[in-house]
Amino acid sequence: MAHDSTGNNPQSVGFTEKLKSWLSWSWTYICFIWFGMVLIMIYVLRSPLKLQESFTSASVFLNTLTPKFYVALTGTSSLISGLILIFEWWYFRKYGTSFIEQVSVSHLRPLLGGVESSSTSGLFSSVNGDAEPRPSVSECKVWRNPLNLFRGAEYSRYTWVTGKEPLTYYDMNLSAQDHQTFFTGDTQQLRPEDAVMQKAWRERNPQARIRAAYQAIEMNHECAAAYVLLAEEEATTITEAERLFKQALKSGKDVNLLVYIKRRLAMCARKLGRIKEAVKMMRDLMKEFPLLGMLNIHENLLEALLELQAYADVQAVLAKYDDISLPKSATICYTSALLKARAVSDKFSPEAASRRGLSTAEMNAVEAIHRAVEFNPHVPKYLLEMKSLILPPEHILKRGDSEAVAYAFFHLQHWKRAEGALNLLHCTWEGTFRIIPYPLEKGHLFYPYPGCTETADRELLPSFHEVSVYPKKELPFFILFTAGLCSFTAMLAMLTHQFPELMGVFAKAVNMEFVLIVVVCLSG
Repeated sequence: MAHDSTGNNPQSVGFTEKLKSWLSWSWTYICFIWFGMVLIMIYVLRSPLKLQESFTSASVFLNTLTPKFYVALTGTSSLISGLILIFEWWYFRKYGTSFIEQVSVSHLRPLLGGVESSSTSGLFSSVNGDAEPRPSVSECKVWRNPLNLFRGAEYSRYTWVTGKEPLTYYDMNLSAQDHQTFFTGDTQQLRPEDAVMQKAWRERNPQARIRAAYQAIEMNHECAAAYVLLAEEEATTITEAERLFKQALKSGKDVNLLVYIKRRLAMCARKLGRIKEAVKMMRDLMKEFPLLGMLNIHENLLEALLELQAYADVQAVLAKYDDISLPKSATICYTSALLKARAVSDKFSPEAASRRGLSTAEMNAVEAIHRAVEFNPHVPKYLLEMKSLILPPEHILKRGDSEAVAYAFFHLQHWKRAEGALNLLHCTWEGTFRIIPYPLEKGHLFYPYPGCTETADRELLPSFHEVSVYPKKELPFFILFTAGLCSFTAMLAMLTHQFPELMGVFAKAVNMEFVLIVVVCLSG
């Protein structure tokens, strides 16, 4: 076909690209030429158009204006610019960008011959110096939170007490998709109760999901997925949730469903204080299903071992999973930092360290903290309680604020238990940013920090939480501009109101000077 042959012809594509680039390059010069021709036209036609007489009559009109007019003019300008400033500030706080700048880039830039931002992918240096493409939004993968809470027994209790919803619709929708794909398997061989559960996971209303689960149980008393839903959403206590998960375990046959149930049973045991039992269940699960490492069950195990203060076992788990070939997480990096900090933190003193220098063990601890902070720079503020914690979401973005919330929510107690560990973190964590002054362009131990975390975290975290942004964004130009304009016009309005005659003389002098310059230019 014709369009195929054209699209596959490299000479045709090259000519089109050259034509586009030439038009973009020439557009700027065409604008300057057009502007110059307009000025020349005005100068040539200044006599037929009687421009000098028009400006003279305009100056006479401006001289007749009273100070009240200038008060109204400056006051209205201040009000309008103030409203624009408030809207720009709200938009920046909510979406992290300037509305005027976004509209300009999206709509005006293409008209002016600019290049779309998506068409230029800058290259960034990786750890070994090789050029790596900057991560796109699609590469900011969202992961299931390994330690996510129970909706009925934990998230719902928060809603009852505060009246706030701890989970976003986007987060819950991701969970519904996970359950659909994880629990139902082959959609060609769905039983009637499975079809009901497929619909139940998609229901937005919690009560509708619970009713659908009971409907599936009426169809088949051994519908394990229905018991899972009731354990997650209807059970108001961990004990009740554990009972329902055990019921699901009796009738569960699908491998994915069994892994999910056993993991949640282990988490129930951990929450009910049976920590050694929980550790055994997690270890057995990891041995039984060694290929399911993507579920990050080892992160559940690490948290339980830290609660037991079994630091040697924690180190053994880290030795297996803190490997250069395996994906990292805040739990891996910060737990490694905690173990090294714990070895020296009880005797650490910033004053003594500045006098004698850091010992080898202290240097290792500081380097581990720097490594953890580079991976996720949002965590320290939660551990140091400089930022308030919220309930963790059901999904997290690695290296993002959502992962930091989830990590600190469960591990803050372990850092507090290690004497002096938080003090060492407080003294050293900000030094990481001197090692990587331009984190979006070049990393130190990891790839450059992805620029898409803020957008994904705003989708995952509730609106009442102030999302942590790294690196800290400067205020957009248009917010500063409207703030200056609002302040300047407000000052002029106040001065004109307080000193009407003096400001009137000043305004007339400015108007006369402007008209005189224009007349001289037109007559010369």
